[in-house]
Amino acid sequence: MYQAILLRFGEISLKGNNRSFFVHKLIKNIKTVLKNTADSRIERTYGRIYIYPENNMEKIIERLKMVPGIVSLSPTAITSLNYEDVKKTTLEVFKDSVDNYPTTFKVETHRANKKYQLTSPEISRDIGAYLLQNINHQDNKLTVDVHNPAHTLNIEVRKERIFIYTRVIQGIGGLPIGTSGKGLLLLSGGIDSPVAGWSSLKRGMTIDAIYFHSPPYTGERAKEKVIELAQILSKHSGRIKLYLSHFTDIQMAIQKNCPPKYNITIMRRIMFQIADRIARENNYLALVTGESIGQVASQTLESMQVINAVTNLPVIRPLIAMDKTEIIDIARKIGTYKTSILPYEDCCTLFVPKHPVTKPRLSDTINAETKLDIEELLTQAMEKIETVILE
Repeated sequence: MYQAILLRFGEISLKGNNRSFFVHKLIKNIKTVLKNTADSRIERTYGRIYIYPENNMEKIIERLKMVPGIVSLSPTAITSLNYEDVKKTTLEVFKDSVDNYPTTFKVETHRANKKYQLTSPEISRDIGAYLLQNINHQDNKLTVDVHNPAHTLNIEVRKERIFIYTRVIQGIGGLPIGTSGKGLLLLSGGIDSPVAGWSSLKRGMTIDAIYFHSPPYTGERAKEKVIELAQILSKHSGRIKLYLSHFTDIQMAIQKNCPPKYNITIMRRIMFQIADRIARENNYLALVTGESIGQVASQTLESMQVINAVTNLPVIRPLIAMDKTEIIDIARKIGTYKTSILPYEDCCTLFVPKHPVTKPRLSDTINAETKLDIEELLTQAMEKIETVILE
């Protein structure tokens, strides 16, 4: 019955002369997400994108729901301009979509083809009466409610065809990936950082990621867990390069030479410096983290200010004002939660002191680092960087 999927976009419509750039990126991202499904033809009209899948429509809809830039989508029946065909198809679509009675409905018609034989109000009134006549009986009570209907039958009259649908499935909105520059995500094995990466994708960023691992204190399963998280994100973004940074020597040097309460602060500062060097060598415009105010000792405003001091790059923290419940809800939605809670520790949790400083001062932190040869540690770390491509 349904031959097409109608896609709608929101913010893109406000981009004026740049709209074509954003739509082009969105179509490119759609093709990437659907590349392992059956062939689908894509058609663009003003304010709309139509996808014509050969099969697996529901599977394709599930994938498209998570593509940044798509506000909503609808499985859509297509009929000729012949009005008898239109009436027959509207009845089939309505019966397929509505199975709970008694119920209310209305018909909304958009007539882009101004030469069509009936006006939009005439079509809506006539089709509404036709549905009442052919559906209403003792068991299936149907009434019109133009203000707050339970169901809306939509009819779009185009130049050569008419599109009919009732279901409107919410997408995630945002901007198409690739329209807002490139960032480097500090990806751990926890719940927060994958959500931060996802939130950046939703705002149109392209992201790659860096993971700090400390063998033998963190095992292969911890690394595999992070690779899996990056793989999940890549299903939305299309491709992610994951940098693997060997961090054991740095953590051991911190443990040996620095006051314990400053260990996490100094560790995060060195992580940021490694990420900064990779970013500058590879043209990333920002660092992205999963920090949320006050969640742990290194996520107080004082700690973030001291940690930020080692880089001039923007540090984007999409989760900064979210609580844990909100973050977990998004993690479940994007498919990272079950992987994130696997019991394999990352390097941060293994080296947390009993009493970490929560309000460090920059001068005290720099003084606590004096016994470290940070430049040498950074040089050695950069020489050991490995990369994994996920797509």
